[in-house]
Amino acid sequence: MYRCVLPLALAASCLAAQAQTHRFFTPNTLRGELVVTQHPDVLLNGKPARLAPGSRFKGDNNLLLQPAGVTGQKLTVHYTVENSGLIMDVWVLNPAELANKPWPTTPAEAASWQFNPGNQTWIKR
Repeated sequence: MYRCVLPLALAASCLAAQAQTHRFFTPNTLRGELVVTQHPDVLLNGKPARLAPGSRFKGDNNLLLQPAGVTGQKLTVHYTVENSGLIMDVWVLNPAELANKPWPTTPAEAASWQFNPGNQTWIKR
């Protein structure tokens, strides 16, 4: 990923270009459909879940989002879960990331597939 160091007039086009790049995710990052119902409560793949205290929510341009700003919207996201089962990190996917398929949706899938961190792809074994 690169950082924009440009005059303010060019910042918007830089952010638009940055939104199309693929961010780097770890092997414990899962994909799902998320709806913020009332922060910190969410629906994850249609089931009730909760955001962890201190969770980070990033938009498709990798900038921080306030979960209340997307309340009620169905978002395709990548997310991580902390040891207690609460959702810790959420990334709203951009078109480049959405096109990267397959991506595991459960810990069982992630454990049985093979992850290539260099090109951010999964191979079903």
